[in-house]
Amino acid sequence: MAVLGRLKRLNRFAEAETRRTFAAHGLDAASFDVLATLRRNGPPYRLTPAALMRDAMVTSGAVTQRLDRLERRGLVERAPSPDDGRVVLVTLTDEGHAVLDATLPDHLATEARLLAGLAPRPA
Repeated sequence: MAVLGRLKRLNRFAEAETRRTFAAHGLDAASFDVLATLRRNGPPYRLTPAALMRDAMVTSGAVTQRLDRLERRGLVERAPSPDDGRVVLVTLTDEGHAVLDATLPDHLATEARLLAGLAPRPA
C-alpha cells in the first residue's frame, strides 16, 4: 500500500506539471496527444479518426470532442478522403505544426525535470 500510495501521489504531481506545461501553450494532454500522433505518422501528417481512436485508446466520442476543439483552433483539418468519400481524414495544419513545435521542447524539459532525481539502472 505504501508503494502504490506513493506512485499515486507521484502520478498526480507529474500530471499537474505536464498540465501546466501544456496550458502554457493553450493545450491539454488530450489535444497534445492528437497533434503528436499526427506528427509521428509522418508526411502528410494525416490519419482517420478511427486510427487516432486506436492510438489514443479512447472512444470515438472522445476523439470527436478532441478533433472539434482542435479544428476550431485551426490546428487540424477534417476532409473527405480523395480515395473514398465515406472516409474522413484528419490533417495537421501548419498552425498545428507550429504549436506542436513550440510545445514539444517544453514538454520534454518537463519530463526530464520530473525524472532527474532517478538514478540510472546499474549495468
